[in-house]
Amino acid sequence: MPSSPLPNADRAVTYDDIAAAARRLDDVVHRTPVMTSRTVNDRVGGEVFFKCENLQRTGAFKVRGGHNAVSQLSPEAKERGVITYSSGNHAQAIALGGRLHGVDATIVMPEHAPQVKLDATRGYGAEVVTYDPAATSREELGRSIAEEQGLTLIPPYDHPDVVAGQGTVGDELFEQVGPLDLLLVCCGGGGLLSGCGLAAQHHAPDCTVIGVEP
Repeated sequence: MPSSPLPNADRAVTYDDIAAAARRLDDVVHRTPVMTSRTVNDRVGGEVFFKCENLQRTGAFKVRGGHNAVSQLSPEAKERGVITYSSGNHAQAIALGGRLHGVDATIVMPEHAPQVKLDATRGYGAEVVTYDPAATSREELGRSIAEEQGLTLIPPYDHPDVVAGQGTVGDELFEQVGPLDLLLVCCGGGGLLSGCGLAAQHHAPDCTVIGVEP
């Protein structure tokens, strides 16, 4: 059974996509607080703002992109189900998105993933398939299961709907604190960085955006 393609996979993301994602997420995610630290401000000689996505549902920003992507699926694709691969945060995002939309979710996770994340993903109702990262490619395993079961594969970062959802972090931040001179964004796969870069371009064109790799 062929997998269901994720809609608009090759479309360039715009700020309008972020604004639309924000409307979809309005009653789903938390508008997380922005915190400051006098100690940090004194050390850097400026005013620093921390966007606390650690207080987000599922404990991370990933729920924004995951839910936005699931919400965009056709009724037929929702009925067939979704699949992704993740070590934890995107796993929980897709699991929760599936639960909220009545979509069956299958999550490919490494066998050594933290037990708390495995339990949380299963707790949202997803089926977890574990694998050995030393012997198996998660991308290949995910694509294989998607093809066999006709599922829609939602990648952790490289899809417009995921990027647009993650971009709502930056959109909120600029709404909360106003224009910034410098925006530092953590960067793994690049979904959050891409989305926040678009938000910065819209709200503060002169803002410098730097990706910070863990």
